[in-house]
Amino acid sequence: MSMLFPRPLPNTAGRTVPDVVIVGAGPVGLFMGVLLLQRGYQVRILERRRGRSNRSRAIGIHPPALAELARAGVAEELMAAGVHIQRGVAYSRRQRVAELAFDGDAAFPFILAVPQTFTEEVLELAVRDLDAGAIVRGVDVQEINHGGETLHVRGVSPSGSLEADARLVIAADGAHSTIRPHYLPALPFRSYPDCYIMGDFPDDTGHGADAVLYLEPEGIVESFPLPGGIRRWVVRLGAPHKNPTAAGLAHLVTARTGEVLDTAGNSMLSAFEVRSRLAQRMVHGRVVLLGDAAHEISPIGGQGMNLGWLDAAALAPIIDASFRGADVGRDVANFEKSRRKAALRASRQAGLNMALGRPLPPPAMSARNTLFASALAIPAISELVERRFTMR
Repeated sequence: MSMLFPRPLPNTAGRTVPDVVIVGAGPVGLFMGVLLLQRGYQVRILERRRGRSNRSRAIGIHPPALAELARAGVAEELMAAGVHIQRGVAYSRRQRVAELAFDGDAAFPFILAVPQTFTEEVLELAVRDLDAGAIVRGVDVQEINHGGETLHVRGVSPSGSLEADARLVIAADGAHSTIRPHYLPALPFRSYPDCYIMGDFPDDTGHGADAVLYLEPEGIVESFPLPGGIRRWVVRLGAPHKNPTAAGLAHLVTARTGEVLDTAGNSMLSAFEVRSRLAQRMVHGRVVLLGDAAHEISPIGGQGMNLGWLDAAALAPIIDASFRGADVGRDVANFEKSRRKAALRASRQAGLNMALGRPLPPPAMSARNTLFASALAIPAISELVERRFTMR
């Protein structure tokens, strides 16, 4: 019988070797840990950071991911704390263009907006409730050696080196993965002519729980509600911004939309460029690339974190079956095929989202907006667009 992931065996010291080492304690690594710990496996999650980040970063949780979080028992607290975005509204040059309801999923007729900091806190508490010692922080994994029935993981920390054996290693260490280059050293990436500056400010717009797109000739401005009366603003730029300021972002928002931001209340500020890369293979023997480590896509549209959670939900039962003695070769092949297809779809959608936000001369912008509004007035097209935006 062929098993991609070997069964756990005792090590030479008589201790039980961890079934799985997960590299990365971000949202995807933590969720993967929850799913495996709930199935009774011993897990160690190694994280380079010594503490959780306090930056809001990813904020959108889409219905398919919410369904998986709910199955794992971690969605209720997130939904209680987050903003339920039930529709998106588009404006251009101070005029309302169109709106789109996010009500296609019967169980979760909304996109949930909650700061990544809180999401990570909820997932980390879920992990610690299952195993208080599962997360080890301050460890930078440097090397994974294959040998015999186990993998040997070596990392460094401020207190010295750390070594651990495992039956399986899952690299959930993000777009800048230190594990991926060992298995895909020449993975190509695609750059885009899109750069952005974003920040969180007190919400004085009156838009409530709506997501708002400002389709402006100079480039798109996006706006999303957050808990606590905060609103995320994202502005498309034509060139990278190396030294963003709250005042600079507020000026851009006012110039394009007329909205005035409270710069004194700014709580997060970031500038970023966009690129994408998709791994042809996620599974490399007993090392698996997960989430952004396997498929980095544009954050515009907020699909990356959700994509990683759906990766984890698809992978967990395969690991479980293999550890129980099943031949999972076909399941692994199907997993890689289906997850790559999902990543390609998400990447294309992110590309369309970016294209929608690029500058256009005012006459072309007006014509495009009229076409956009007319298309969304057709129920079949509106449903299709809603499904794309919510990852259904």
